[in-house]
Amino acid sequence: MDNNAPQSVEELEERLSRPSERVVETLSRLPGDLIVLGVGGKMGPTLARMAKRALTETGPKRRVVAVSRFSESKLREQLEGWGIETVQGDLLDESFVESLPDVPNVVYMAGFKFGASENPSLTWAMNCLAPALVCQKFSSSRIAAFSTGNVYGMTSTAGKGSKESDELNPIGEYAMAALGRERIFEHFSRTQDTRTVLLRLNYACEMRYGVLVDLAQQVQDGQPIDVSMGYFNGIWQADANAMALQSLALATNPPQLINIVGPEQLSVKKVCETFGRHLNRSVSFVDIESEEALLSNGELGYQTLERPSVAADELIAWTADWIERGGPTLSKPTKFQSRDGRF
Repeated sequence: MDNNAPQSVEELEERLSRPSERVVETLSRLPGDLIVLGVGGKMGPTLARMAKRALTETGPKRRVVAVSRFSESKLREQLEGWGIETVQGDLLDESFVESLPDVPNVVYMAGFKFGASENPSLTWAMNCLAPALVCQKFSSSRIAAFSTGNVYGMTSTAGKGSKESDELNPIGEYAMAALGRERIFEHFSRTQDTRTVLLRLNYACEMRYGVLVDLAQQVQDGQPIDVSMGYFNGIWQADANAMALQSLALATNPPQLINIVGPEQLSVKKVCETFGRHLNRSVSFVDIESEEALLSNGELGYQTLERPSVAADELIAWTADWIERGGPTLSKPTKFQSRDGRF
């Protein structure tokens, strides 16, 4: 057992939502309340809780408002138990968006990825129409909006990953719609002078979800590992949360672009071999590694925000410990191996 590994869901969520000193300092400089739109995803709950914990440390009572369809009532109850206000509704409903409280700090996390190929119209609506409604509502706010490294397309595994200034080459319906989302935020930033930062994430990892969980489960189950997507980026979700909240201070017109990724370029083969040693399993591989993969360069984020606090080796060990002990997972594969953009 890794003695530093999270041992329970409660401990895991506490650590995922623990604000760094720089998060507290940043939010102390940004007046007013904060709203998280699309809080119901994998990162949203702990990001909202981190924001609440940080704002509580800044002194005066400041609100964090979490918005979602809340198809699961348990999540709403959990957020409210953490002192976070909740609002239930659909971000595609213009009247609902207009009814949301006016706050100066917005974290936009809504989107549609899994099932995008089967339902392209909803993909474009969620990734482009909803942002337009939000931008019109929060024209005077600062907005940190999540995007994805998928907008870059593939890059050479011999390089250091795609930088924010690189040409974009989205592959597939989801990646194209994600670029559309970026363009919507850019349009309203330029026409309304809305301060915006766009966060290109890949991939947030915690013990219940992420690329590392996918690979650890395959190794534990004795499944052959597809290495055609031979490399990937991973970042501890708490570090991604912290960088996202800090990024609000960098929101500007036109939007600032920031990659949120771990510093290591991880080899699928080497990661799985490490899991094999941790889990006492033999590992087999299928296909061959491509010379290109979906990889991003995080240096700008490290310079302007902060470097991740948890290294990949530690994340791998924590994940192996969690999976070996039968810790709960979200049972939502990332499908990171997709090379044709179908999710």
